[in-house]
Amino acid sequence: MQMSKVLRCVVLLSLTCTSAFDFANAQSSSRMKPAYASENPITEPRLFGEGVISTPDDELNATFSADGNTIYFSKNVPGRLGVLVESHFVNGQWTKPIVLPFSGQYNDYDPCLSADGKKMYFCSNRPLPGKERRNYDLYVVERTANGWGEPQNLGPVVNADGDEFYPSVSNDGTLIFSANRPGGKGNFDIYMSTWAGGKYSEPVNLGDSINVATGEIDNYLAPDKSYIIFAGYNRPDSYGNGDLYISQWKDSTWTKARNLGPKINSNQREYCPIVTPDGKYFFWTSFRSFADKPLEKPITYDELLKELRGTLNGNGNIYQIDISELGIQ
Repeated sequence: MQMSKVLRCVVLLSLTCTSAFDFANAQSSSRMKPAYASENPITEPRLFGEGVISTPDDELNATFSADGNTIYFSKNVPGRLGVLVESHFVNGQWTKPIVLPFSGQYNDYDPCLSADGKKMYFCSNRPLPGKERRNYDLYVVERTANGWGEPQNLGPVVNADGDEFYPSVSNDGTLIFSANRPGGKGNFDIYMSTWAGGKYSEPVNLGDSINVATGEIDNYLAPDKSYIIFAGYNRPDSYGNGDLYISQWKDSTWTKARNLGPKINSNQREYCPIVTPDGKYFFWTSFRSFADKPLEKPITYDELLKELRGTLNGNGNIYQIDISELGIQ
């Protein structure tokens, strides 16, 4: 009788420990998932981080840390100031963004992290030493033991006399960006520069499959350089004034750019594409708003004010969708 009680206690203790172990493992597994991960497929555009990341303000660009729990993006005062900010996913929610220590004084946009997270590339119109700089150049800033260091201009090989925007870097250091330099096909084209011997090669225009007479800007290069996603403006097959397109590297050439379609592209502007570090989700910026669809009845003044002060007031917001929805082959 006494031995039976002992055995029951041992069994119960074992079950309790196993349940606790399983729960701890489940909790650990949950914590290991990137903050942008979804339990269910995201097959339609989903507003990201509403109220903290996507707000009534103008937000654009986005890049994530390798674990997916830190986001860097831009807050924009149109035509006046662009600021790089960061937010962390803590206790199930995004923290209030803070301005990066090297930003907040000049127009800074388009953050892009290197694969190891030790470097951030971005564009800025900050002045060069001894010069009054009015156009945009590409910069890189390295993470040190004490945080981010001082931004360094990428130099005259990459930065010409015009504007350079939206850097994106592959795993091997290859850089693509948008620029309005002489000899281009449109007002802005996409260029590529390789990294070798501690320096960048002379940038090369990516050609007719991608660049046309109107303009291409805001671009993402896949880590393995297998495809490029970019914003094309005022093309004949556009749904809005700026649409997102994709070109894939096949048979040693770039395929003719394909419009990503009406699920991604609205009748407004879409730009600032990225793919998450795990390759599972696509993020972009859109100006779609409450007013893009016909209203069922006339809007009242109070309703109008609510919408104008709401997230979908027509300023830029950041959206997310499964990468499978892009039809990459």
